[in-house]
Amino acid sequence: MDNETINTDLLIIGAGPGGYVAAIYAAKKGLDVTLVDKTYVGGTCLNVGCIPTKALVKSAEVYTEAKNAAMYGVNVENASIDMLKVIERKASITKTLVDGIDFLLAKNNVKVIKGTATFKNNQVVSVSTESGSTLFEPKNVIIATGSKTKHLPIPGIKNDFVIDSEQLLDNTKLPAKMTVIGGGIIGMEFAFIYGHFGVKVDVLEFLPSILPTIDKDLSQRLIRFAKQNNVTITTNAQVTKIDKTEEGIAKVTYIHKDETKTIEANLVLEAVGRIPCTDGLGLENTAIESGKTGNILVDKSMRTSLKNIYAIGDVTNIMQLAHVASHQAFVAVDNILNNKSEMDYDFVPSVIFTVPQIATVGKSEIELTKSGMEYTVSKVPFSANGKAMIMDYQQGFIKLIQNAVTKELIGAAVFGGDAEHLIAPLTLAMKNKLSYKDIKETIFAHPTISELVHEAFLGLNKEAIHYLD
Repeated sequence: MDNETINTDLLIIGAGPGGYVAAIYAAKKGLDVTLVDKTYVGGTCLNVGCIPTKALVKSAEVYTEAKNAAMYGVNVENASIDMLKVIERKASITKTLVDGIDFLLAKNNVKVIKGTATFKNNQVVSVSTESGSTLFEPKNVIIATGSKTKHLPIPGIKNDFVIDSEQLLDNTKLPAKMTVIGGGIIGMEFAFIYGHFGVKVDVLEFLPSILPTIDKDLSQRLIRFAKQNNVTITTNAQVTKIDKTEEGIAKVTYIHKDETKTIEANLVLEAVGRIPCTDGLGLENTAIESGKTGNILVDKSMRTSLKNIYAIGDVTNIMQLAHVASHQAFVAVDNILNNKSEMDYDFVPSVIFTVPQIATVGKSEIELTKSGMEYTVSKVPFSANGKAMIMDYQQGFIKLIQNAVTKELIGAAVFGGDAEHLIAPLTLAMKNKLSYKDIKETIFAHPTISELVHEAFLGLNKEAIHYLD
């Protein structure tokens, strides 16, 4: 019962990549930390998001390589997919990582409570567990409750053959045909995973383009690869209803170019994004201000409208990226420790794990065209790189964008294999304002794909060696 009030330096609500990082970092700085989560340590990212999805991506890559092994002089007969083992491997990886975080929290003396935290007022939080409720009056609070799957109000959306991305991660049976509603990051990653598994995938995207925040030279090229891998994409498609056929499968009805069309599938994935999760937090009992999407409003120090309450991660709806949540955790804790710190979102890398991968950082051409800023572009093809050819990555490219006046690097994109790794040195260069001269005078190992970074920088000054700029 609510008969005990506990004081603590820091109460963190939510144990995802924002919450658990904040907890460990704060504990290392000497704070007394209590971490509360109603489900599991690791949050969406580790349990039903980033990590398990990429485990499936790896299985799809290995299967594809096995089928195409002959091109490397390796003969593999009768390659097949065992989805039960794919899911078991995914679960094993997730468990190992969760266990590791549990271990680190314990070793850093973080008190972890499995329960639901609810604000009673601006100062007091009630934590309910199976054994009862306890009142906390912390000096500081960090809200890191993340996001939840967004659902559309479409007739038939609750049919048992319609699932979301979290449910799909436990699917052990490959459908013959799958329809994906939504051509954003989640939808496209799963489309490619299942396409590489041999499933016929249809993607229906409401907007005029898939992945609408990235430049068209990236999204349009990805569509070309999608066609080669069992994935058909229809944009400007508005799904109106989902029915069950006499055979018990889905019939998805949508409007495309003013024409009503239908498509049948054994499985329908609803992948239309995620929304901030504040369920049960009791924000209405506080003076914490919220935005239009239900997100918690914060300043650059991650402080809410209450000076001792902070919010980080997807619940702020600033950038729904695990690595952003983790960095926001450092900023919030530093400010709690009176070490002034602010978030800078100018150079946040993002990776889309389709095949090929897409990685971006900084400004896009879409943004710069709207702003009217003059810029120049250097684009180097992967075919100019020996290691890329060895790895069969020659269809990719690196694009660098610089301010035409200041010559400062302000944006970059990578389309192709190892994009996840190539975006890191580009982010480092931008964040630290490394000049053309700095990169030109840096020696890159040969033969490596990272040499493309050097070549792309040379291209900014029309000095590229291995391709015509």
